[in-house]
Amino acid sequence: MKGAVVVVTGLSGAGKSTALHALEDLGFFCIDNLPTVMAPDAITICARGGIARVALGMDVRVREFIGEVSGVLAKLAAAASLRVLFLDASDEALLRRFNETRRPHPLARQDHAQEAVALLESVARERERLAPLRARADDVIDTTGISVHDLRRAIIDRFGPSSGGAPPMSVRIVSFGFKYGAPADADVVLDVRFLENPYFVPDLRLLPGTDQRVVTFVLQNAETRAFLEHALNLLSFSLPKYEREGKSYLTIAIGCTGGRHRSVVLAHEIAQRIQSESRPVTVVDRDLERGGSQ
Repeated sequence: MKGAVVVVTGLSGAGKSTALHALEDLGFFCIDNLPTVMAPDAITICARGGIARVALGMDVRVREFIGEVSGVLAKLAAAASLRVLFLDASDEALLRRFNETRRPHPLARQDHAQEAVALLESVARERERLAPLRARADDVIDTTGISVHDLRRAIIDRFGPSSGGAPPMSVRIVSFGFKYGAPADADVVLDVRFLENPYFVPDLRLLPGTDQRVVTFVLQNAETRAFLEHALNLLSFSLPKYEREGKSYLTIAIGCTGGRHRSVVLAHEIAQRIQSESRPVTVVDRDLERGGSQ
């Protein structure tokens, strides 16, 4: 099966670094400023290492970029599923960004030995050189009036899970006991200590939350059913929003006092309700084997 390659290019100052960072967060292996002629070999090496999704940052810092790019893109398209992303912006926006950062334009630095090229002239020359590549691009994003956050969202919309260009967000549900501390990596924490506790039922005290008798006791409670309804509504609303922001994985922690009964039952019940073919869900019962009161 072919891998996926995204070539990120465009005008200097239009947001290439931001786009590459967003793709990296989506799980792409990103290589910036790679000499154009080396791109096919880089893809081959990545494929041998099991890296199927690669983003390549290319610009005009390498003089031979434009002359070789057509042949290089043809080789990449033969080896992988290729998309070319071109980032554009108005001359005024680019001038403002370069003036704010005080960075030299790549073409100005490149021609420094011959003459001091004005910034505006450098932008115009770069735009002219890149015109054929812009025409070849599969996606063009004009960043003139958008923030770096808006650009990141645009990248996620095009290459994230909702586009089919990235794996779906993985969800990990952890049951735990508050007496042992909440998981440090939790993104969402749900406290179920208010629910009726099986620990105080002699026949259930020593049983784990995975035992059907404990499951039945917890789930038959009216407050448990009400909590489940609210929790599932919250997750139904929020999970797509986390995916929209490009989150690759989400940890939901559900805690009771000791982490052996109520949190275990709810963790497995919620996992069963929210899992689907497109969203993998795993459950970890962190404190199930610990002793002590609950």
